[in-house]
Amino acid sequence: MAKAEKFSVIGKRVQRVEGFDKITGDCQYIADIYLPGMLVGKVLRSPYPHARIRHIDTSKAEKLPGVRAVVTAEDTLKRPWGAFFADQYILSVGKARYVGEEVAAVAAIDPDIAEEAIDLIEVDWEPLPGVFDAEEAMKDGAPLVHDDKPNNIAMHLDLERGNVQQAFAESDVIVEDTFTSMPQWHCSIETIGSVAEYATSGKYTIYMNTQTLFNARYRIAAALGVPETDVRIIQSAVGGGFGGKSCDDNNALVAAVLAKKARKPVKLINTREEEFLAGCRPRVFMKIRVKMGFKKDGRIRAKELDVIADNGAYSAKAPAITGVAAMRHDTCYKYSDVKLEAKLVYTNKVPTGAFRGFGNPSAEWAVEQAIDLGAHALGMDPLDIARINAAEVGYVSPHGNRVTSCELKQCLDRVEKMIGWQAKRANKQPNTGLGLACTVHVSGKRHFGDYDGSSATIKINEDGKALILSGEGECGQGVHTAMCQIAAEELGIPVEDVEISRADTDLTTFCLGAFASRLTYVSGNAVKNAATNVKQQLFEQAAEMLEANPGDLMSRDGKIFVKGAEGKSVTVSDVARARLFRHNGAPIVGSGSFDADSVLPDATRYGNESGAYNYGAQAAHVRVDPETGQVKILEFAVASDCGTVIYPLGAEGQVEGGLAQGIGYALTEGLQFDEGRPINPNFSDYRIPSMRDMPPLKREFADSYEPTGPFGAKGLGELNMDPTAAVINNAIFDAVGVRVKTLPITPEKIVRALKQKNSKNV
Repeated sequence: MAKAEKFSVIGKRVQRVEGFDKITGDCQYIADIYLPGMLVGKVLRSPYPHARIRHIDTSKAEKLPGVRAVVTAEDTLKRPWGAFFADQYILSVGKARYVGEEVAAVAAIDPDIAEEAIDLIEVDWEPLPGVFDAEEAMKDGAPLVHDDKPNNIAMHLDLERGNVQQAFAESDVIVEDTFTSMPQWHCSIETIGSVAEYATSGKYTIYMNTQTLFNARYRIAAALGVPETDVRIIQSAVGGGFGGKSCDDNNALVAAVLAKKARKPVKLINTREEEFLAGCRPRVFMKIRVKMGFKKDGRIRAKELDVIADNGAYSAKAPAITGVAAMRHDTCYKYSDVKLEAKLVYTNKVPTGAFRGFGNPSAEWAVEQAIDLGAHALGMDPLDIARINAAEVGYVSPHGNRVTSCELKQCLDRVEKMIGWQAKRANKQPNTGLGLACTVHVSGKRHFGDYDGSSATIKINEDGKALILSGEGECGQGVHTAMCQIAAEELGIPVEDVEISRADTDLTTFCLGAFASRLTYVSGNAVKNAATNVKQQLFEQAAEMLEANPGDLMSRDGKIFVKGAEGKSVTVSDVARARLFRHNGAPIVGSGSFDADSVLPDATRYGNESGAYNYGAQAAHVRVDPETGQVKILEFAVASDCGTVIYPLGAEGQVEGGLAQGIGYALTEGLQFDEGRPINPNFSDYRIPSMRDMPPLKREFADSYEPTGPFGAKGLGELNMDPTAAVINNAIFDAVGVRVKTLPITPEKIVRALKQKNSKNV
């Protein structure tokens, strides 16, 4: 963070802009929104993983006093919708394909009446055979989740770069193994919810705790069959998202259908069990076979990857996630010969979707262990293998990703020092081990309509304070604070004099939303460009007042002055008022936009998916009890290359939060199913890490600068959970010589692996 010293606001430990409202309870979450005449919505969900709906009788529910609306698929256009494939409906049409799917809904004057009405809806079900395993689902004769998808294959990706067969033939060591991940839930402190209102003009106004306002508007309008102008999305405060609130679920759509029929506003909030069953789409779970070839000096010569991904019943963002898992990690290390095949498969389970890391954690769980296997096979230090192959500035991946900034080797140096790698290797204690893994992520992703941009507007009020109008969603990551710092730095005013509006599709300009670690980089650039526009207007007006040329002016601490003559100055407030009164009331308003210099991948998936790539390295020191299989993480080190750190408190929080989710992914989390039915959809049986599970953590940020980023910044949010599971399992292997190959890494699995190892040695 050394480069932050040259800035007045960037890199300073400022107060979070919405922090005061959060700690005082003034933040308005979905549960806090009340509109006149508002009703409460409840949803009837399928109890079957696969069943035909013969008939639905809602008459008893409709007659219950206090019920204002009951809806089924007959109250919708029965128009399929989805992020990539239009394969899901607002309410089940014809049949349900997973336990928890929305079948009908009611709106009533209070929750108890709504719940009673749900119990009065009668559904005549015809249970159907289901498929619950992706490999079984691909077999000939398996039941079809969707009749138009032979062998239940939603997507098939098969490609080769270079000559992989020859590259393996030239390898001195070849390693191969298979690793399986599990579905992980977001477990945000706030569940998905919405408040929908329908006007007689035909316009829907929907308050949502979404990460992606304009994408939500597009999808909701498409599903409802109305123009986007007739859908207004207003973001409430968001109690955590992590990808789960990127509008791949039906909550807001069901609320909108109820609001239209009832002609009253309707609030619909998922219970925690509903969140597990059908709300947030969990992480796509994958089985990955990885094969890698190495030269004697440690260079990676070839890589082959086979991915089978469980889509669940509907697609959401799983097609893109599967592609990321198959391809993105090839931007982490330097090699050119790659072969990959990936199949995304429908099953009668909850649909999967976006979760922090977007495919990277599953891929790195497999690939980073294969690299560790290669190091052991070669008798080399895994740290040396990583250094030899680490990406550098100018590297172009086999798939076309172009690296404009990269401090991966510096990250490796930092974790080596923080964890005491060499000393611990030299003085290894029984049943203790060191693990290492590297990671790469994007700062935005070019995909949606060949676009990966953002826009922002800044206006200066008469008191000299700035207001940012942005449609980008704050969902707890601290990006609004970073955007205010960027604007303040460019304008030369205190960060306390910058505010940011609530995101609202009617009042703010188009933005893609919070995903792909894009906001600091992409939206930060848009805000900086808007601030540059505003500063130019301020300087033009100030030049009249100071009798100087605009090019001779500077701004700092809310004042504009002539370079070299700071005593000759005017305040930003004076300039704003003068502009209003001397120019027919013309406001000082500036807009800015930014579209990353990336390239949309072509039909062969070749392109440069992001404008900048973020890198990192992690190391762990663990102790394993060979009798019980218990793993204790003694120490963890994280080094992150995110360019200039704009908002240090937020960046540190992203590292800590990402690590916590990574530890959960590695050791404790995973939804379990019985014939498609989730059997642990609650926090009693689905265990997320607590403070007691967090190890002593050392973290550092690389001294890095991204030339295309705002003040040198790039993304960070997802980077820090991606490699964690592999780090821990590599450390366990170093400690006791076994690898658990299916997440989570439980004590029972470790004991079982140790028994198998010992029996072979007898």
